[in-house]
Amino acid sequence: MGISLNPNSQSLNGSHHHTHKVFLYCNYILLGAASSCIFLTLSLRLLPSVCGFFFILLHILTIAGAISGCAAASSDSSRWYGAHMVATVLTAIFQGSVSVLVFTRTSDFLGKLKSYVREEDGVVILKLAGGLCVLIFCLEWVVLTLAFFLKYYAYVEGGNGTPAVRRSAKVSQEEDLKDWPWPFQV
Repeated sequence: MGISLNPNSQSLNGSHHHTHKVFLYCNYILLGAASSCIFLTLSLRLLPSVCGFFFILLHILTIAGAISGCAAASSDSSRWYGAHMVATVLTAIFQGSVSVLVFTRTSDFLGKLKSYVREEDGVVILKLAGGLCVLIFCLEWVVLTLAFFLKYYAYVEGGNGTPAVRRSAKVSQEEDLKDWPWPFQV
């Protein structure tokens, strides 16, 4: 399984397989980064404040989105795909917003977390969490793109190896009209 320079030698199935693997790896990295952010937030204060609770809740939603992404990748159900897309879009927007807040208003954000550690150490820990938020933000958009391609490959392949798209809509419409008892056939 190497990279082939001949584009015709790699089938759609192989491309689908590699996209699936990259999708799963990105979700695993999201799981690790979000859980690391939770531990960094808890290291600032063991029992989080209200702001810290929502910060941790955001990472829990990121973890739930990554888990639903793994479930969507291994299932044919559109329900998991839709849940994954909604969770990923929402958490990506919030992760980007939080990362901007962490880097532009670090001392205010640290004050809202009501940290017990020294301010210098808290700033470093918070900036580490902000860096992970930036990583999560970028990875979530990559995951959204990969999820779209996986859904596209599933649509084109049709599930059992035959293409799902067999004929154009015009041909389908003409064939459907032939069955009707019209005085003038098409």
